[in-house]
Amino acid sequence: MSTENPRGGERTAVPLHGLLPTVDAPAPERADAARNRRRILDAAARIIAEEGPRAVTMNQVAHASGIGVGTVYRRFGDVSQLLWALLDDRERRFQEAYMSGPPPLGPGAPPAERLDAFLDALVDRVGEQRELLLAAHSAAPGTRYHSGAYRVMHTHVALLIGRLRPGSDSTLLAHLLLAPFSPDVMHHLTVEQELAPARLKAGVRELLALRA
Repeated sequence: MSTENPRGGERTAVPLHGLLPTVDAPAPERADAARNRRRILDAAARIIAEEGPRAVTMNQVAHASGIGVGTVYRRFGDVSQLLWALLDDRERRFQEAYMSGPPPLGPGAPPAERLDAFLDALVDRVGEQRELLLAAHSAAPGTRYHSGAYRVMHTHVALLIGRLRPGSDSTLLAHLLLAPFSPDVMHHLTVEQELAPARLKAGVRELLALRA
């Protein structure tokens, strides 16, 4: 894969796994452990689909998955970690789209177009996952910034900013650009303020002063 230097240097051939952290990439597992993990996540997803994310408990997931509650706790620790693991699991599809999908979201478009496409897609993704994101964030607010999903997004945005503004503090700017997508902020804007996705996308673009 060819990619950019965050500071705007030449494109170089870098393996994808060497550039960006992978989403929810645990150590290699035994086949039975991997099956149990999949059963637990699938059970949590079913509960969320039927009753909403706030109905998820470790006991309920254990019962729905047919796996002992002690195993569920050992594997995921608590409900917040289980919810974030489920989000990371779903994030793989989004990650594939912006890392290797068609342009402008994927490689091949100018960095400004890719950044616009990424932020538009992120508005849609946060809207679709809003309740799950909010439940996970409420259970453990700081966990978002240590999740695989956030690390990947942050690195991707920092790379694009580095191409747009060589020499800028792209690492900091990426954090600031992603800050409005915090689940509580997006909940306030989309539910309490009833703002449509199109207005949110337009507002994010107005905030961008990267191409001036």
